[in-house]
Amino acid sequence: MKLTVFGATGGIGQEIVRQALDAGHHVTAVVRNPAGLTVRGDALEVVRAALDDPEAVRPAVAGRDAVLSGLGARSRKDAGVATRLTRTVLRAMEAEGTRRLVVVSAAPVGPAPEDDGPLDRAVRGIVSTVLKDVYADLRAMEAEVAASATDWTVVRPPRLQNRPLTGRYRTVVGGFPPKGRFIARADVAHAMLALTTDPGAVKQGVGVAD
Repeated sequence: MKLTVFGATGGIGQEIVRQALDAGHHVTAVVRNPAGLTVRGDALEVVRAALDDPEAVRPAVAGRDAVLSGLGARSRKDAGVATRLTRTVLRAMEAEGTRRLVVVSAAPVGPAPEDDGPLDRAVRGIVSTVLKDVYADLRAMEAEVAASATDWTVVRPPRLQNRPLTGRYRTVVGGFPPKGRFIARADVAHAMLALTTDPGAVKQGVGVAD
């Protein structure tokens, strides 16, 4: 497949690029600073672009089979970046008629597991309070994605960890795995790539966790 990856210098984004190349896909990585992308490959095209102009981004999404986004705030002071930058991606995709989109969000933005225990509810409440601006940004981003003309999927992981790819994780379409507290960034990337070709995940939020 021909894939475009936004947020390609982030922890999840770099893993998406690496795993997609390993799987034999052609990857276009859109970055502000090419030096921040450590992945290399013959099938990798690196495009330098500031994500404030949909017209500048259009060539990077034209003719692609799917677009994957790891865009998001890296700290509380960056709250707002997910909505603003994803809006540019959406406008570019809609202008080019590129339909498949998979974006990363976060578990507290989606529904809690039906059998959520007191400890899990307490932890979710604390985290949501501390990072309320970040999650408000992600909720707004999800709303923009859901209102778009794309065939979207929103992937919602819990606390992210820098661990090697395992391929052993749980996904729940329209919900969240019970007692799912952690997941490796590499496994989130793996799930996003797998969901790209899953018709059952189109226009759905998908919870993913160990």
